[in-house]
Amino acid sequence: MPRVPASRDPMPLPTPTNLTTAALLAACVVAAAAQAAPFTPRDDAQVLERVPARASNPSVRELQAMRLAAQRDPKNVDAAVALARRYVEQALAEGDPRYVGHAQAVLAPWWNEAAPPVPVRVLRAVLRQYEHRFDEALADLDAAVAAEPDNTEAWSWQAAVHMVRADYAGARRACERLAPNTTPLIGTACSAYVDSMSGRAADAARALEAALRSARDPSPAERLWALTRLAEIEERRGNLAAAERAYDQALALGLPDTYLEAAHADFLLDRGRAAEVVRRLADRGRADVLLLRLALAAKAAGDARAEGWSRELAARFDAARARGDRTHEKEEARFALALQGDARRALALARSNFELQKEAADARVLLEAALAARSRADAAPALDWLRRNRVDSVVLGELAARLDALR
Repeated sequence: MPRVPASRDPMPLPTPTNLTTAALLAACVVAAAAQAAPFTPRDDAQVLERVPARASNPSVRELQAMRLAAQRDPKNVDAAVALARRYVEQALAEGDPRYVGHAQAVLAPWWNEAAPPVPVRVLRAVLRQYEHRFDEALADLDAAVAAEPDNTEAWSWQAAVHMVRADYAGARRACERLAPNTTPLIGTACSAYVDSMSGRAADAARALEAALRSARDPSPAERLWALTRLAEIEERRGNLAAAERAYDQALALGLPDTYLEAAHADFLLDRGRAAEVVRRLADRGRADVLLLRLALAAKAAGDARAEGWSRELAARFDAARARGDRTHEKEEARFALALQGDARRALALARSNFELQKEAADARVLLEAALAARSRADAAPALDWLRRNRVDSVVLGELAARLDALR
């Protein structure tokens, strides 16, 4: 949820439990960055990426072996699926959109089939939701669970897509089907995620805390998912000390995760701690969602690099628009509002984005843009979503109250 909901264990190959974790977290993050624009460094000295030493890194060696296996027999479904899954994990962990294209290329022999093998069908759905092709993604997932009713990967991605679209009844059904086939922590986390956005945030936080305490040897990926969700729920409720504890515990796991870094950066920005964001993310600008936080933080902190990061981000958005890519609209709306001071353009982007995905961050940027443009009418979709679902959020509630005062 994908934001959309990611498996972070670099090896061995992800298990169904790992993939369940992947789906739930992915929906909240990668859709916005899945089709990032080409990146051009500002100068020869700029750090583009820090990569592990290939000679000694087991994950890199394993990925190379998987590539060779797929190249030797491009129509071997098992080899192709294993490699495509790894690419999806890399995209989720690093926010690097190249891996999305790599995954689709690996699945090319089956991509246009009406009824490909179920594992291919699930991964095709994953890649389609990256492009905001949610109807097509759900059609693939529905077909997958019809063929394999206990497919945890498909049910978890169903939950993720339904959450992004604010279909909480659909997400709850998917969580119920997922729970018997996954760990108690992930089963509870899935349901708590739904509860937190549909009027039961306090119950969701308590359930997640209890599940984390009672979990028996959860994987780091499972703990990362549950702690990140807990941090966000507590942050929305205004329980900031509990939110920071959960963020710190998630970060202490040391797993690469773009969504967690972006969510934590937003938490720090809201607390006036922009300099911390710059220190944490200064070398993480390959992912658009992190480059945006860098630019926002640098401006707030008076960092001299702010202008360069803003120009870089503007170039990426321009390139995405030239391709007809709409997956960046939420991030571009924040950019237009906070860094360009263009409330009307931000509002148009935020409204268009909210038509496709309806998470708390999507609502927030729409409410902020509408408030800056002094147009309560334009905020109506987010206000209706907020009140109809009884979303518990201090920040969204305050923005709604300020918009109501415009009448």
